Amino acid sequence: MAKTYEQLVPRVEREKLEQALNMGEGYVLDFSDRTFNDFFYEALGIDPETESRIFNGRGTSKAKRLRSFIERAPASSVAKLLRELWDYRGSMVTGGRTTREEELETSFFITVGRFEGVSQDIDTSLIETFEPNETLDELVASIRRDLDAKKPHAALDRLHTYCMKRFASLVRKHGGGECGVDDPLHSRVGRYVKHLGAQRNLSQMSERIIKSSISVFEAMNDIRNNKSLAHDNPDLIDSDEARFIFDSVTAILRFIKSVDGRQFEG
Repeated sequence: MAKTYEQLVPRVEREKLEQALNMGEGYVLDFSDRTFNDFFYEALGIDPETESRIFNGRGTSKAKRLRSFIERAPASSVAKLLRELWDYRGSMVTGGRTTREEELETSFFITVGRFEGVSQDIDTSLIETFEPNETLDELVASIRRDLDAKKPHAALDRLHTYCMKRFASLVRKHGGGECGVDDPLHSRVGRYVKHLGAQRNLSQMSERIIKSSISVFEAMNDIRNNKSLAHDNPDLIDSDEARFIFDSVTAILRFIKSVDGRQFEG
């Protein structure tokens, strides 16, 4: 059985996707019915008026037709359409980039990645040992066991611990000294970002992306303390959101690895 829109796009990503495309009250960006149809035809060579099987599964509003398209169209077409929509949206957005805008963009392209053939398995290649340490070896192994068992929600507290160790190591490798035992995760990330910026001539875009990650890791403190198995929490985060968090964290680690090179790797 084909997956629904809600199954294809996890709730947190879905909310940000619909915010980015202004899908409240049935709309999509600033499209009229005519320009909505024209956009599809120009982007994909598809006429929504004649492809009722793809577009009319949920209703007649533009937002419902887009959700139906995401649900029923080939994944490659969905990915291409979303990229075209983001480009079009960029022509509408005025003013400087904000933290909210950066968060929407990050989430939006994680969703695009889902439809561009990203594996259904969570990428664990960035959850790796980075220094000789038996405790670290077991930490990485235990996270991977839970991910292999499709239980990302069960590994969130250990992902937090892993990131604490990882960023303490990065601060140390950049000559920033040792992190204190009580330094929270986002403070460690902030120290790392400061030292990286001082030692590398990053592009403005790279600097913005890395700085925006500080707030992501700050939010992770609350998830670890109040929504994970780290404590006796009655209200645990669901599996889809846990996957979203893992995907987001590994995406940040991958980006840092691309700009930090040897310091990240060894």
